[in-house]
Amino acid sequence: MQEFITKENKETLEKELHELTAVKRPEIIATVEYAKSLGDLSENAEYHAAREAQGKLEERIAQIEYVLKHAVIANTVSDGSVAIGTQVTIQKDGENDTRTFSIVGSEETDMSLGKLSYKSPLGRALLGKRAGEQARAMTPRGEMMYLIVAVE
Repeated sequence: MQEFITKENKETLEKELHELTAVKRPEIIATVEYAKSLGDLSENAEYHAAREAQGKLEERIAQIEYVLKHAVIANTVSDGSVAIGTQVTIQKDGENDTRTFSIVGSEETDMSLGKLSYKSPLGRALLGKRAGEQARAMTPRGEMMYLIVAVE
């Protein structure tokens, strides 16, 4: 299945990848080499900690490289419908408060920042809808209805 990311997230991932490969990787390699020089590796806590950090770093580098290689940059549709890269303001049925979300790819989801994945139940329900339309989403609490107040 294809994964979409926003242009902004692509740029953020490229910067992070550069930081990890150009700065962090050499630092960790130096730390591993120093820890090796301390002697007996079987009981060398510094060496094991450095190797664990190196493993986590390489895992994150591989993850970012995979996303950048396989993801498609989402082009925001300017026809007024909800799409990846748009902001949507919604109102839950029976409530007065509204919430605004940016519709994003799975890699950049962060509900605390109002970034909603297009793959989430609510994200899928909102895709393609326009202001004034309703969306029905299945949530862990059951079926919920939302009014789309605005799409930007």
